[in-house]
Amino acid sequence: MAYYEHIFIARQDVSAAQVESITAEFTKILEDNGAKVAKSEYWGLKNLAYRIKKNRKGHYVLMNIDGPHTAVAEMERIEGLNEDIIRSMTIRAEELEEGESIVLRTKADKDRRKGGDKRERGAR
Repeated sequence: MAYYEHIFIARQDVSAAQVESITAEFTKILEDNGAKVAKSEYWGLKNLAYRIKKNRKGHYVLMNIDGPHTAVAEMERIEGLNEDIIRSMTIRAEELEEGESIVLRTKADKDRRKGGDKRERGAR
């Protein structure tokens, strides 16, 4: 089996719950076609570098996939028909990353630093 990293961006006006249901739908499509989703991460609503289909923001989701190309191709086909998805990208990987992705680790570090700053100010 091959490894893939797949990222998609959903429109800004859909809710986080709807993004989770879209992710579950894609996971089911992959599993029905013989693939396995090793990890799925919701990165949140982020600003886009430029407008895409009149959207300034988008919900980012990462999926690590272990499976045949046919399963990924079927998911991409159905993804292209979904009006809530504004962009997607699939990359074949040599191996899947263990643990959190760099985006979530960076976010956690930022949150930890913000919390530490507040405690330091409160102690003075």
